[in-house]
Amino acid sequence: MKQTIGFIGIGVMGKSMAGHLLSTGYSMNVFTRTASKAGELLARGAKWCNSVKEVAQNSDVIITIVGYPADVESTYFGQDGIIANCRQGAYLIDMTTSSPELAVRISSEAQKKGAMALDAPVSGGDIGAREARLSVMVGGDAQAFANVLPVLRAMGKNIVYQGPAGSGQHTKMANQIAIAAGMLGVCEALAYTKKAGLNQRTVLKSIESGAAGSWSLSNLGPRMIEGNFDPGFFVKHFIKDMSIALESAENLVMEVPGLRLALSMYKKLAKEGGENMGTQALYRLYDKNSGS
Repeated sequence: MKQTIGFIGIGVMGKSMAGHLLSTGYSMNVFTRTASKAGELLARGAKWCNSVKEVAQNSDVIITIVGYPADVESTYFGQDGIIANCRQGAYLIDMTTSSPELAVRISSEAQKKGAMALDAPVSGGDIGAREARLSVMVGGDAQAFANVLPVLRAMGKNIVYQGPAGSGQHTKMANQIAIAAGMLGVCEALAYTKKAGLNQRTVLKSIESGAAGSWSLSNLGPRMIEGNFDPGFFVKHFIKDMSIALESAENLVMEVPGLRLALSMYKKLAKEGGENMGTQALYRLYDKNSGS
């Protein structure tokens, strides 16, 4: 008999991820702050719970993908949180991009309750979530990882165990640092192309398959060209991720100039009204400044 999944956080990515688990045959309890977001999942057989506490009490595996580290903390701790109310032997999987230090704390407190916690942030955006081909970076107990691997495989393709608690979040920070600097390059390249009077789509055909190729260039470059800035991943959430990465880098006593520049530019974009747009909206700053 398959485990009962508790899913907390039905956002842009969470909705698709939970849907894949339902399609795989898992029974599911769901809770999200905006109940209407769970409507489609409920229509497919998921059970609505009125609180985090109710999800925790009735689920074997509890998956969370919420907004910010503060949301993670409030979801896991306190008398109505997951750790205080989960079953002995439960698996707690936080797939939010959050603080490595918080992941270590969750793991430690879960063990005291007889539960096992994994930090398992993801990369791949809305497209990867819809197509069940997310990259999943996992930290925590190795045996716990092996035990929940079938659950993770329902949502992703590249699932890699990185090490003890916090390792998944550290890996995601490395991912976000690479994306942050890469997005600057993608935006600059497409703005340069337009300024030079070239056909941006034709240029993209040439450069995306060469040494300049990247996920951002192939998947977000076309959206930039089309002027489609709908969120696959919100600017405000990327700012959150980069801020966590910067804090982690500072704790490691290392310089990250590319990350600092990207963060400053995304903060500028947010101040100009772009916080709820997709991360590709950074192109708007370059396009505006190109004078085109």
